Amino acid sequence: MHEMSLAAGILRVVEEAAGRERFTRVERLQLEVGALAGVETRSLRFALEAMTPGTVLDGATIEIDEPAGTAWCLPCGTSVSITSRADPCPLCGGWQLAPTGGTELKVRELIVHDDPAALAACPGER
Repeated sequence: MHEMSLAAGILRVVEEAAGRERFTRVERLQLEVGALAGVETRSLRFALEAMTPGTVLDGATIEIDEPAGTAWCLPCGTSVSITSRADPCPLCGGWQLAPTGGTELKVRELIVHDDPAALAACPGER
């Protein structure tokens, strides 16, 4: 299950941001996992929830947006919506599709709580 390693990578990104930006807790984590990213979102959510106790993500709301997949059909010369990389073109039935969207896995937004003690330690930085 590669979703566990993806969850570990997301947690690492968030923990590094917490150290850099000096926040203590994440209230909300918003991810974008495209339909063509090859990620099982339920497994990713489970892995994240299993890893978060004792971290800045402990108790955070995890939202996962799943944008549709899009591809450019070479025979049609048209952008089409697809749900899988194995789908044919819905217009012409052709198989020469180049994915153009829905392939990403991104941390879109973090709503965080600052650590007042850490901010007071570096008064000139914000």
